[in-house]
Amino acid sequence: MGRPRRRKSEEPRSGNWLTTYGDMVTLILTFFVLLYSFSTIDIMKFEKMLLSFKGAVGLIDGGKSYQQEKRPTSSSKNQDAGESRRPTKDFLKVVQQIQALIREKGLEKDVQVFVEQRGIVVSISESILFGSGQYELSNRAKPFLLALSGVLKTFPDGLSAEGHTDDQPVNRDGFVRDNWALSSLRASRLASFLETSGGVNARRLQAVGFGSTRPLMPNDTPEHRQMNRRVDLVVLASD
Repeated sequence: MGRPRRRKSEEPRSGNWLTTYGDMVTLILTFFVLLYSFSTIDIMKFEKMLLSFKGAVGLIDGGKSYQQEKRPTSSSKNQDAGESRRPTKDFLKVVQQIQALIREKGLEKDVQVFVEQRGIVVSISESILFGSGQYELSNRAKPFLLALSGVLKTFPDGLSAEGHTDDQPVNRDGFVRDNWALSSLRASRLASFLETSGGVNARRLQAVGFGSTRPLMPNDTPEHRQMNRRVDLVVLASD
């Protein structure tokens, strides 16, 4: 007697494993697509979220918001390089304007301009600023200082008025007792004039008296001592 034949409904279908395999492959593909979406998250938005969180818990100080900060790109790098060269161009422009003003006023012998590491130095001789042993500005100096203020007040950096004297003692019978006081008063008078008459912002100004401690020349002749009696107006470099 032969073996009974199975009905078709009871026969195992060899294609069932393909359905399970396809589901598994689909899940794996979905998983990797999800990982890829995480890897390409918007970095800018993610960093803004981190900064907002840090600021909320008090981990960073106040200041510019992240939206005001720009991520450097190739174009912004070129812009930064241009900005680093801009102060040099501005300084040269100011020097040229001051030199033209000195020539216009005919003060080539009394006013010198040179550039140091700390900024532009406009060295003004005592002969046009003050009388001997005096600290009040002369009328001769005021037109030049007004014109000089017009050049300097458009420049944003700080200004330092620095008084200098020779090593000769001052007349102790007057209000000024020594060279320290004389140099300080002269510097402060110049700074005050730049503010009140020249329109320079007072926050940009400072006045310093050096007495006879920083001479340009040895105090060995009348000519050298005259060169040392001066007020230097320094346009301070911000960088």
